[in-house]
Amino acid sequence: MKINTRIAVLLGVLTLLVTPTAALAEGPTYETEHVAPAPGAGASLAAKKKAYGVYCAGFPKKKAKGQKLSPYERCLTSMAKTVAAKKTPKIACTGFSKKHVKGKTGTEFSHCVVAAGEAKREGAI
Repeated sequence: MKINTRIAVLLGVLTLLVTPTAALAEGPTYETEHVAPAPGAGASLAAKKKAYGVYCAGFPKKKAKGQKLSPYERCLTSMAKTVAAKKTPKIACTGFSKKHVKGKTGTEFSHCVVAAGEAKREGAI
């Protein structure tokens, strides 16, 4: 055998011996960061306000006659459903009105969906 052939065979054998050990090697272990879970739909209003209040800032905080929750509180609950319960923003915001108000852009539903999408993208905490 020629010297070039012997070197090629030797390199091939070494490669076959080293490859399995490289595949079994473990990388460095990292310490995981412990983050408090996002408050769910059943959490207190204060917990939801702290986590999702930024996203619902555009909603009015006064209750309309005959409603249990203000639009702001309903928005907070929708954010909690979206982030903690892993629901889509469209499903979480189903209780909002889809009627257009003269002089305002979008509907309550569309504003809720946009805010819930932002909260979900950012992880909200």
